[in-house]
Amino acid sequence: MDSMLVFWGQMTANPLLFLAVTLTLGVILVNGWTDAPNAIATCVATRCISPRAAILMAAVFNFLGVFLMTLLSAKVAETITKMVDFGSDPDLAIIALSAALFAIVLWATLAWVFGIPTSESHALIAGLTGSAIALHNSLAGVNGGEWVKVLYGIVISIVLGFGFGWLVCKGVTILFRNADRPKTEPFFRGAQVAGAAYMAFMHGAQDGQKFMGVILLCVYMSQGQALPDGIEIPLWLMVLCSVIMAAGTAMGGKKIIKSVGMDMVKLEKYQGFSADVAAASALLFCSVCSLPVSTTHAKTISIMGVGAVKRISAINFGVVKEMVLTWILTFPGCGLVGFLMTKLFMMLFT
Repeated sequence: MDSMLVFWGQMTANPLLFLAVTLTLGVILVNGWTDAPNAIATCVATRCISPRAAILMAAVFNFLGVFLMTLLSAKVAETITKMVDFGSDPDLAIIALSAALFAIVLWATLAWVFGIPTSESHALIAGLTGSAIALHNSLAGVNGGEWVKVLYGIVISIVLGFGFGWLVCKGVTILFRNADRPKTEPFFRGAQVAGAAYMAFMHGAQDGQKFMGVILLCVYMSQGQALPDGIEIPLWLMVLCSVIMAAGTAMGGKKIIKSVGMDMVKLEKYQGFSADVAAASALLFCSVCSLPVSTTHAKTISIMGVGAVKRISAINFGVVKEMVLTWILTFPGCGLVGFLMTKLFMMLFT
């Protein structure tokens, strides 16, 4: 795996591996158009930066997040890869994993059609889990010790996202309470762009690791090997995932930017800055603690915390309700699709 040419040779020699990796790249592309826009939604919504420049910035900082945080720790990737067991048969394992990835693409695409930010992180976890259950016909393929980290991540991201959002925004409000509002505009315009870059960095750190871990899992499973502890992710794989993610953001980001950055809370520049810093800080904490969490979840919750500083009624609870419903449905819904797709793929390819 150190060389991309070696990897390409493995893929072309194994059609099942080729299918699994292609589907993984498809999931990354979908992540780019449904998840990555959340990182830049607020700075575009407040007109601090143009959509095109924001997408370019997101691509650069997604890569830096993937690269630097992976050098620091690849524990998020390890958690994802050890969450389920696809058994010792390499062909069956790849078929099941391909079915799970197909289910994730299908689920995320439907959410995108309706303009609702969905979490590819939760869809990934649900799809893999449903597929492993289908393969074993029981819960034997689910590693509860790793899976419970997802539940911890959900709770912690909610508490930290909302809490940090409220605290940062409240602190900014107090610090600048006597300032002339028009004179602070240039400062917060630059600060919000920096905050969005920070958010894009942490999006890459979290989501990039998850999908790179799945690609490594594909390769090792195709060879009938277990993923070793202390996995090392090659540089070319980081670049590949970052480029695919950026392409997805360019394809479909505007619809999600409107839903997150404009519809849920009407944001001013200082509020957008507060939301970005709060969400990215919550993601940083979870990444250091090896917890796979939803970047969408963290960002939307932080925006709610920011809106609550002004008044609770500033939050558009209709949009929030749609998002919460999507999150609630993702685990059983995408898990069921993963289960059914695995059964179907096993019938077709075995």
